[in-house]
Amino acid sequence: MESFVNKVAVVFVMGCKDQKGGSQMKKVGVMVAAGMLVSFFVCSNAALAGSISDRQVNQQKRIWQGVVSGEVTGREAAVLEREQRRIKKSKQEAWSDGVLTPREGGRLHYQQDKASGHIYKLKHNDTSR
Repeated sequence: MESFVNKVAVVFVMGCKDQKGGSQMKKVGVMVAAGMLVSFFVCSNAALAGSISDRQVNQQKRIWQGVVSGEVTGREAAVLEREQRRIKKSKQEAWSDGVLTPREGGRLHYQQDKASGHIYKLKHNDTSR
């Protein structure tokens, strides 16, 4: 990530050293706009990743709170934990190239939505320890 930012900085500096008499302000404006666009994507990626991690932690807490309170049996907890491991594996695969695309983020959110529903369903069914 840091090397990418360095490359953008080098392109910006090189773009400012125009020897052919082109419009310096236009080139600087384009470089600033490009830098802002890059930072937007970097920040949105980080925000998306943070919300996914936060949800996963929250779901873990909900599962173990259900186990402690007796709302979730050991077998149900094992099913929910397996689902959480699958989501974690999907997250690792999505980040394997260093970028979380909107499509990958959407898929992870969908998986977490389904898992959240499963947690709710198993916490509110009639089985108990």
